[in-house]
Amino acid sequence: MSVDTRALAAEALAEIALRGASLREVMERSAPKLADSRDRALLMALLSDGARWWLRFDAALDLLLDKPLRRKEPAVHALLVLGLVQLEILQLQDYAAVAATVEAARALRRPQLAGLVNAVLRRWQRERETLLTRLDADPQARHAHPAWLAATLARDWPERAEAVMAADNQEPPLMLRANRRRIERDALIERLRAAGHDAQAHAWLRDAIALPHSTDVTRLPGFAEGAFAVQDGAAQVAADLAELRDGQRVLDACAAPGGKTCHLLERAAVELTALELDPARAARIGQNLDRLGLEAQVLIGDASTPRAWWNEQRYERILVDAPCSATGVLRRRPDVRLHRREQDIAALSTLQRRIVSGLWPLLARGGRLIYVTCSVLRAENEALIDFLLEATVDARVLPFTLPVGQAAGHGWQILPGDGDLDGMYYAVLEKI
Repeated sequence: MSVDTRALAAEALAEIALRGASLREVMERSAPKLADSRDRALLMALLSDGARWWLRFDAALDLLLDKPLRRKEPAVHALLVLGLVQLEILQLQDYAAVAATVEAARALRRPQLAGLVNAVLRRWQRERETLLTRLDADPQARHAHPAWLAATLARDWPERAEAVMAADNQEPPLMLRANRRRIERDALIERLRAAGHDAQAHAWLRDAIALPHSTDVTRLPGFAEGAFAVQDGAAQVAADLAELRDGQRVLDACAAPGGKTCHLLERAAVELTALELDPARAARIGQNLDRLGLEAQVLIGDASTPRAWWNEQRYERILVDAPCSATGVLRRRPDVRLHRREQDIAALSTLQRRIVSGLWPLLARGGRLIYVTCSVLRAENEALIDFLLEATVDARVLPFTLPVGQAAGHGWQILPGDGDLDGMYYAVLEKI
């Protein structure tokens, strides 16, 4: 029996938006139910744009429905959001989108609501301009960002907030990182182009390759033999800032899923320890190391309490990819905007301070600590570096610039969309 893709997407989106499930985990669980690659691609598009635009079209349903369906019929509510996504974002043909969405209501075993689904979508089409005007009057619905985040962006980046939120609502390119231990970047680009992919070398990132759209990376040439990894260009900056030399002792704290760990190992023959608190996430580090043909010591441990795992040999390089709000990667992880809460920021800031305070004594004299977050919030970035400089007498800032982004306190902030990259903050400190 075939599975209705839209019905499957509606059930999955209800889990993500109304029950707090992870888009990645739900997608991994749902995709195998679809045999056709085109159906899986549609599922991914529906879930990504459904999460990205939920706060807009969820609000639209409050204007279109006399009685809300969120509690009593969460899958049908999510199906209606997806109906609006198909019409407004994916811009599918009106008749096909409406008819397929109505049929999906039947596939959800809610035939009694098929007429309601049809009526709501038809009303949207009739009253579209008026409804859009009403939605745009509400900042949360207009930008599809939670109100607290929109306000924080306006405070932290008053001249860039609108552009940041617009970038968050665009599909990002697919960025690969050529594994220079296995293949030269130009050779990999030739293989990708020969297979019909529009692969382009990144202008200033030495290992990065950009493809215009997401695809099943496991089917790309070179994946099985570890010729590349998927990693946004903003994250690839870490290896440049580390300025590694062969033989150095390196700690990648908070290392899962291992993207930066592997990139460091691809750059130099270092003795690297990858630390991760969550055993399940640590297993993913091992999987990535194995596929790319790299070796590191993977430890389970808390970066803020090194006495439980540290062997008292100091490191020449420490990479702190700190747990953060992930507000810089909303275009790539659209479900984060639905799950992150304003009160999380203070707790994350406290954790970040504990981690850098715990790790700083492990750094050798003359060594450097690279602090990274995928956040755009000053409380997690500049304020953290200010704290560390005030709390230590043996730290100095190593200034640097990048081709995109801007200076931010003692570090550098890439905002979403800068150079078509994700949002990322970097600061580099040396122990004197």
